[in-house]
Amino acid sequence: MKFAICQELFEGWSWKKQCEFAASVGYTGMEVAPFTLGSNVQEITSDQRQELVRVAADNGLEIIGLHWLLAKTEGLHLTTADSDVRKATSDYLIELGDLCGDLDGKVMVFGSPFQRNLEEGTDSPQAFDRAVDVFKSAMPRIADRGVHLLMEPLTTKETDFINTCDQAAELIAAVDHPNFALHQDVKAMLGEGTPLPELIHKHRAITRHFHVNDSNLLGPGMGETDYHPIFEALLESGYDGWVSVEVFDYSPGAEKITQESIDYMRQILFDLESK
Repeated sequence: MKFAICQELFEGWSWKKQCEFAASVGYTGMEVAPFTLGSNVQEITSDQRQELVRVAADNGLEIIGLHWLLAKTEGLHLTTADSDVRKATSDYLIELGDLCGDLDGKVMVFGSPFQRNLEEGTDSPQAFDRAVDVFKSAMPRIADRGVHLLMEPLTTKETDFINTCDQAAELIAAVDHPNFALHQDVKAMLGEGTPLPELIHKHRAITRHFHVNDSNLLGPGMGETDYHPIFEALLESGYDGWVSVEVFDYSPGAEKITQESIDYMRQILFDLESK
């Protein structure tokens, strides 16, 4: 099982310091939020991209991909009635695919709840069709870079579009591209009401990436969620992708979250191997 960390929790840290610390506690992957690199993907120069890869590699790390794809952007939306905005969104996803490819990343997680929420006057079938069009337009170019674009179900507290793994699976089937697949996130899956091992097994054929966290917005082991059945299901399902820590409450500090999360995950693996 390969462990990565979503690096936006290292607020105010240089990229070099982020990589050095993550590697020192045992992570082998870094997952990047584009807004931490620049307000617009076009601002991130070729030299900067090469330097990010070099520093990560010097610390034995891979840049595994991107998430928070549309965070802190303007004029972009997945399900809007405005066809020009949808075209701009598709074009921006293609640019993010180029960034991901330049960083040697393989996955892009589409969460971005505010940029997918249903606008007034839009119903769910209309939103679905518009999202399919955006993703279908972007996928060929993204796939050309060897990147997978992954749909992330989110809770109803965050968005009103694609709240369950089943709904995401329907969207994935409609887009019908081998590089458009499912991302699973523990916090989000906890909101579905279905046991997580069941969701992991049911959707194992289309799952390409996995985020770990807890309903309290902290890392694995820092809340009430027992990861023994979660990791057991991942292993049984044959999942061989990254397990990436994504937190939303940074108050304990990046060092504590990063260290305690990987210590807990390693303990879970040890427990399962000792059974």
